[in-house]
Amino acid sequence: MPTSDEIKPKLKAPAGTTDTHIHFYDHRFPVAKTAVVKPADALVPEYMKVRKLLGIERTVVVQASAYGTDNSCLLAKMDEIGPSARAVVIVDASVTDAELDRLTKLGARGVRFFMLPGAPLQWDQLEAVAARVAPFGWHVIFQMDGRDLAEREAMLRRFPAKVIIDHTGKFLEPVGVDHPGFRTLMRLVDTGNFWVKLAGPYETSKLGPPYYNDVGVLAKTLAKAAPERMVWASNWPYAGAKTRPDNDAQMIDFLLDWIPDEAARHKALVDNPAELYGF
Repeated sequence: MPTSDEIKPKLKAPAGTTDTHIHFYDHRFPVAKTAVVKPADALVPEYMKVRKLLGIERTVVVQASAYGTDNSCLLAKMDEIGPSARAVVIVDASVTDAELDRLTKLGARGVRFFMLPGAPLQWDQLEAVAARVAPFGWHVIFQMDGRDLAEREAMLRRFPAKVIIDHTGKFLEPVGVDHPGFRTLMRLVDTGNFWVKLAGPYETSKLGPPYYNDVGVLAKTLAKAAPERMVWASNWPYAGAKTRPDNDAQMIDFLLDWIPDEAARHKALVDNPAELYGF
């Protein structure tokens, strides 16, 4: 019998499938003063096994909040993966054009705004940082408690860069489609400048695998309304899981339920991330 990390997915990933959000952790790199917790080591060889199992060909490495604005760990791991990797980093408004140019040449295509406990940046910095990175063609990936999205809608609309809203809106308490935060998310997507990352349902779901239906109902509503604005991620190594997946395959198989149309799934897995990350 295969072990839980050897179970093959039911979904056959199309060529060019892109995992748009993973993290690496390595005890050899110091954590930031802002870090709340630092998960156990999660290294490239482990992830590459998952990547092969799920049929992933391209990967976006996202700066872990534990490392703050020191992107050294991320860049080392991205280099270890090679040209099929891109990066989303964390920088503050003091970053120089020379550093942004260097990061771009190394594969950075976005900046992360993680606005939960352990946040490396403060709210009053975000618009300035977005303005700094926009000329380099970067986008913003944004994460907060989605229940409060309505309070931040005006600010998000002012960002001069494309924006990806993380983890199906990251509603820390599952909500229905009529919740003001979810209605805000739908409005943002409707502008054409916002994408949604379908990922990490185990962080908020109370129902659990395989389809995390309390999060899935939101994902299905979004994907049906705007398939051209969805991307997918495994969010490996599943740090902070409330209802941990039974196996790695579940992290792509939930798309069979969330996006039942094959053409729409292809957009989320291949076409949309290729546009955003220049693959």
